[in-house]
Formats: sequence, C-alpha cells, structure tokens
Amino acid sequence: MWAVGILGWLLLLQLPVSQVEGARPCIPKDFGHGSLVCVCNATYCDTLDPLVLPAPGSYVKYESSKAGKRLERSEGRFQSSLRTPGSATGLLLTLNISTLYQHVKGFGGSLSDAAAMNILKLSQPAQDNLLRSYFSESGIEYNLIRVPMACSDFSVRPYSYDDVPDDYELKHFRLADEDVKMKIPLLCRALAMSKRPLLLFASPWTAPAWMKSNGDVRGKGTLKGKAGDKYHKTWANYFIKFLDEYAKHNVTFWAVTAQNEPLAGLFTPPQAPTIAFTAAQQRDFIAQDLGPALARSPHRTRLLMLDDQRIHLPHWAKVVLGNATAARYVAGLAVHWYLDAIVPPGCSLEATHKLFPDHFLLYTEACTGFFMFRFAVSLGCWERGDHYSYSILTVMNHFVSGWTDWNLVLDLEGGPNWVKNFVDSPVIVDGSKDVFYKQPMFYHLGHFSKFIPEGSRRVGLHRSRRCLLCQLEHVAVLRPDGALVLVVLNRFGRDVPFGIRDPAMGFIETVAPAHSIQTYLWRQQ
Repeated sequence: MWAVGILGWLLLLQLPVSQVEGARPCIPKDFGHGSLVCVCNATYCDTLDPLVLPAPGSYVKYESSKAGKRLERSEGRFQSSLRTPGSATGLLLTLNISTLYQHVKGFGGSLSDAAAMNILKLSQPAQDNLLRSYFSESGIEYNLIRVPMACSDFSVRPYSYDDVPDDYELKHFRLADEDVKMKIPLLCRALAMSKRPLLLFASPWTAPAWMKSNGDVRGKGTLKGKAGDKYHKTWANYFIKFLDEYAKHNVTFWAVTAQNEPLAGLFTPPQAPTIAFTAAQQRDFIAQDLGPALARSPHRTRLLMLDDQRIHLPHWAKVVLGNATAARYVAGLAVHWYLDAIVPPGCSLEATHKLFPDHFLLYTEACTGFFMFRFAVSLGCWERGDHYSYSILTVMNHFVSGWTDWNLVLDLEGGPNWVKNFVDSPVIVDGSKDVFYKQPMFYHLGHFSKFIPEGSRRVGLHRSRRCLLCQLEHVAVLRPDGALVLVVLNRFGRDVPFGIRDPAMGFIETVAPAHSIQTYLWRQQ
C-alpha cells in the first residue's frame, strides 16, 4: 500500500496543479503511531470533490479508517427490504424526521497566534493548500473559527492591547502585530475561499495587567473591583474596541465568549494568562457591564457564557441564566471538553438544555496530547481522531449545536506555546520542509463539517438493539436542503454489519469496518 502511495506521489508531482482535476488521493506517510497522515506541500494536497447530492433512491457513503481510507467516496441504492434481516448483529438504525431536536451551528477550529505563525511558515502555495483543506469546497468546509482576543498560552509572548496603566478610556488600545500581520490576513483569505458563511467568535484569555488583581497579564488574577465599577466598564469596552478594530479590516464576529476558562486554576499551568470569575461574578459582569456594552454597540455580536468545562453545568447556567437581566444578554453556553470523563452528558449538558432550552450549547475548545510528556504530537494516531468523533457524537445526542477544535495548526513539537503547554492538532506543519501533515483528527472532523452545514437539525434515530459486540455511535441530521446525513463510528477492532432504514426510502444494508467512521448522505423523494 505504501509503495503505491509513493509512486502516486512521484507521478503527481510531475503534473502542473491545473492539470489535476477532481478529488485527489491522500499521499500517505506512516510515522509509527498506528495509522497514517496525508502529506501536503506547495504542489500537491489531497482534495475532495464539491458535495453533490445523489439522485433520489441512491445514497453516497464517505469512509475513513485506521487501515488507510480517508473520506473515500462510494455510492449505493436503497433496497425495498433487507436481504439478510437475521444478520450477525440484527442491528437496524431507523430515522424519524418527524422528531426534531437542536439546530446545528457548525464545526471548526481556532486561529490562535500559534496556528497563524505555523501557517505562515509555509510557502504561499502551501499556505493556500492548507487553508483550502479547511475552508473550501475541495476541503472539509469548516464554518466556525475561534479567535483569541490578544494573547493565549499559544502565543510566543504575553501581551494585551492596552498596557498603559489607568487608561480607562482605552485611548491607547491597539491591535498587535499578531492580529494585523497574521490573523486578519489569514481570516480574510479563509473568508474568500469559503462558499459557506463563516461564523467567527472571539474569546479573551487575560486583561491588561493594570486591570488585574495580580498586576500581571500572566498568571491567575481577578478583575480589580466589582461589577459596575470603572475596571469592569473598561473591560467591557475593551471587547467593543476589539470588535471595532477588526471591523476596520472587514472582519466581523458572530459572537464573543465572556472569558476563556474562568475557572482555569483547576489545571492550567500557573503562568497561563487568565482572569478568574465565579459564576456570580460572571453573572454580574454580564448583567451590568458586558451585556449593556454589546447592546449599545453597532455590532450584532452575540454573547456566550461559561467557556469552560461541563462539570460546571448546570450550576453556572442556574446562576447566570437564572438572573433575568443577564439571561437577556446571553445567547448560548460555551463548553470545553477536557474534563468530560468526570461528569456524564445527561446530568450536565442535557440537564442544562432542559432548564434553559432557548440558550444553545456549543463546544468551543478541545484538543488531544495535553499532559503527554512524550507525545504531545502523535503523527497518525487514529485513536485521537476516535476521541474527537466520539465526543462530537455524544454531545450532539445531548443537545449540543456544534463543536470547535483548538489550534487549527501546530508545529512538530505541538506549539509554539510560551508556557510549554504543548498539545496535538489535526494539522501539523514542518516548516523546514515546507510540508504539512493532515492527521486522522482532520478527517474525523471532516465527516461532520463537510456534510452537516449550519441550520441542519438533529432528528430521531432509533437503534433496534443494544449489543456489546456491535457497539456503534451515531447521529442523524436533516440538512436545510432536505437531505439526510447519518454519521456512524466504530471504535472497535471488528467489523459490524448493520442496516439503515429511512421509512420514506427503504433500507441500506452495510458494514462499519473495524476502527472506521462513515458518513451517509441521501435525499428523500
């Protein structure tokens, strides 16, 4: 298999880019971590055809696997009945489009300083291939982009936008070079490439040092004073200044989060930039300062609360949204994935949805490789992709409307990160070779982002039986164009035969291979 891949690589390198039409295959490379990466450079990168709905009565299937498939497309036709109803598993998934659940916001990743720096290490043609892989019709068509406000730990230095002490009118507010020279130009290129509207949302890590109780951009401190005072009013206006300055570059934001990980002291490095808030403090800041500032501004930017782990739900929702004034300003709840194993989704996510059904839930940060002292980056690790898809499927089935990865791109070390908090990413850049590697995580995310656009709705999906030997995870959605999508994940080491039933169309008899993810797409007559 690898010899065929190398031969294809050599042959395709001889072709001008313009002569290669249609979907291009992955050029695989095995780094010894269980599966493969797809290698891209300035002259070649694997691509997908623009999505076209199949004819009525037919379906298309896209499949990726640990064995080496990467969004491989095939077609089939519905049957009037299952030929082997008494198959090895007897597992049948039946869709019910009359049962509608949450609307989907979308899927995406974060343009941190580190991500921008790594993209810009590449030559211009390689940069274009990377951005197209994420945002164009020939890629996986992300529609969500998270942008840190000033520095995060994934920067090369701590900084804010106004370091002049006691500048309560923010006369010295300035975007950084990281914004003007890196992130804004890349965002404009992504916006130009995307056929779908991109939803940008911003998150602050830290306030200027003079606003914080510890007097430092670095480390854990609170905002000085209390809600309603000059520090909190100034911090709220800092958000508006950020939106104003980006708007001057024709970049507008769909949403902001009130604070990245306000309880980050639980497990982040001690020098990481953050502002600590309790639930009550965030409630009061939103009700008295940030909410009114956004409402008065010319920006139609929505506000998301929490932006931290789901172990804080539903408590934080009760405290913040239980206040009618704060609730009026909040559109949704932002959630991170890092401590998901501690609390089940039913008693956190679903409980929150039931209490506050008019406020959407959105996952806004996830990554793998954290706290891994040997392999922050594990090139080709299939299981890390599994973790992503398992999370997405689990939380979507508990009323979450979308899922955002952390850094779009990192280097071979998993950085840069000025507090040495290295992690993994779906795309890894080797700037010394002008290449980037698309990992299994990238393709797992593509099984959702490519096929489930904003405005889709989760629909009912009934499983005929539970089976320890045929355990699959799955979700079904109805797209705005009326097509249906079913994503099926098999995390285990054996093939699982199963059937799909759409009462309006008939049956699909199929198999989920060991360690695979599949996306089925069809339209109803």
